[in-house]
Amino acid sequence: MKIGIIREGKNPPDKRVPFTPAQLKDIQDKHRGELSIQVQSSSFRAYSDDEFREMGVEVVDDVSECDVLFGVKEVPVADLIAGKTYFFFSHTIKKQPYNRDLLRAVLDMNIRLIDYEVLKDEQGKRVVAFGRWAGIVGAYNAFWTYGKKTGLFDLKRANECLNLEELHQELSKVQLPPVKIILTGSGRVGHGAMEVLDAMHIKEASVDDFLHLYFEEPVYVKLKSEDYNRRKSDGGFDREEFHAFPERYESHFLKFSEAGEILISGAYWNPDAPRLFELKDIAEEDFQLSVIADISCDVGGATPTTLTSSTIIDPVYDVDRQSGKKIPAFSCQTSISVMAIDNLPCELPREASKEFGIQLTNWVIPALLEENSGILERATIARDGDLTLEFMYLTDFVNHHE
Repeated sequence: MKIGIIREGKNPPDKRVPFTPAQLKDIQDKHRGELSIQVQSSSFRAYSDDEFREMGVEVVDDVSECDVLFGVKEVPVADLIAGKTYFFFSHTIKKQPYNRDLLRAVLDMNIRLIDYEVLKDEQGKRVVAFGRWAGIVGAYNAFWTYGKKTGLFDLKRANECLNLEELHQELSKVQLPPVKIILTGSGRVGHGAMEVLDAMHIKEASVDDFLHLYFEEPVYVKLKSEDYNRRKSDGGFDREEFHAFPERYESHFLKFSEAGEILISGAYWNPDAPRLFELKDIAEEDFQLSVIADISCDVGGATPTTLTSSTIIDPVYDVDRQSGKKIPAFSCQTSISVMAIDNLPCELPREASKEFGIQLTNWVIPALLEENSGILERATIARDGDLTLEFMYLTDFVNHHE
């Protein structure tokens, strides 16, 4: 089996890699005779071509001879090679309209598409993800944004920090007023964000205390789904029902928006689930949120102020409270500043890539060498020109024409 690491083609280019040079060397050494590896030359990766060569990994311009191709972000349609097996984040499983043509091309070209987002063990738990790093960088950017908006402090950008240690050094300079911070998300993203909050020695408050008490120091509340969603019929909550039938629920998040000033949004959002709030709500006098870091970056999703994604180069935009329209960042003190970068781990690409590569090495490389691996089968969206059974719900999405 010949494995290829493709050059990232999405613009702006992503600096992350699925595997580090040292990891590819270890894989080659361990599986010599079973597989070989080629890396497509790239001028913008966090790891240079020479670093791969130094580890004895072949660097080439053309990876069309490879059987299995690993990337990170969506592959541009023009770069796809027919008949191959691809691993990347396709961003199609929620029927994202901007990737409809990508999925159509995958089907037309008889590509086997395996999406990292749905690589799960037998218990249904994801086995590879950049979530922790998205949480870390997203929470850091929330405070970078707050510092810019208030003028209280000035931090380096995360991508100017050499590593996590330097990022923590920057945070140690911050002196916060008694601001109230809301965190959603209990998975990898939420835990990554909590690493930042804990590094800043910000205390966690209970839901009741957060809503009703005044604090003389900054605090955060970590919200679970049941804290801000309730059944429409009787106001109750059942976790299994909520995940199976989210349309039966409504949000009662507004009481938190009346108490908090910063929202760090890291919860997975089902398109059938209620939004945290509606765009019209931000015009209300009681709506106190002034900084929203949408780590999940679902455009038009859980936080409707995420009008578009933002970029590492241009990380923040403001939303006018009265019109709900996008305006330049920090151009109005009363507007809401939104950070919605869609590739946050790319700000610390070497460390994020290393952790991701460990997960792939532990779970995916052995699975590739198995026959009919369950992990890979469950994560296969398309094969031989058809959607797989698990993803047949995407049929209408693929066939839809504007």
